[in-house]
Amino acid sequence: MQPLPNFAVPRPLGALLARLPAYPGSVMLVTALNLGLAGQLQGDVRQMLLGKKLRIHVRDARLTFDFTWNGEAFAACGAGAPADLTISAGSYDFFQLAQRREDPDTLFFSRRLSMEGDTELGLVVKNALDALEMPVLEIQRWMPRRLLERLAPRQGSAGIGPRHPGGNP
Repeated sequence: MQPLPNFAVPRPLGALLARLPAYPGSVMLVTALNLGLAGQLQGDVRQMLLGKKLRIHVRDARLTFDFTWNGEAFAACGAGAPADLTISAGSYDFFQLAQRREDPDTLFFSRRLSMEGDTELGLVVKNALDALEMPVLEIQRWMPRRLLERLAPRQGSAGIGPRHPGGNP
């Protein structure tokens, strides 16, 4: 399903969303990033991100997500400390970026996307996203069956894999 052109979260809903605690949303975001992006990051990008605090700010929804790269995965962090890099845009523009229907440069130069903080880090993040081989938000990829298929190898190593008839693996 495609959002309406120039969709924006209505102000009353944004005001309500702004009252929600930020940390659970950051946990959900890093879970999605780890499933969809972490495995595709190049070594030099991983090194550049190491220990840096990143912030995604969805302007119209008034939501902020803080996270870092710990060397192995993205991890949520509290909102207290300033971010090394803050990327801000509206929900529609983030959706368009995730589906690769809009170019970050176009959004940046039309002032619909902004980056504040470490400009070199911002360029690394932008180039890393440009290098991804698939849309980040490919709806079919996030269907429950497909998601479980991707998670099964990870869970199987922890002894939580799918059950087999008769209880035997």
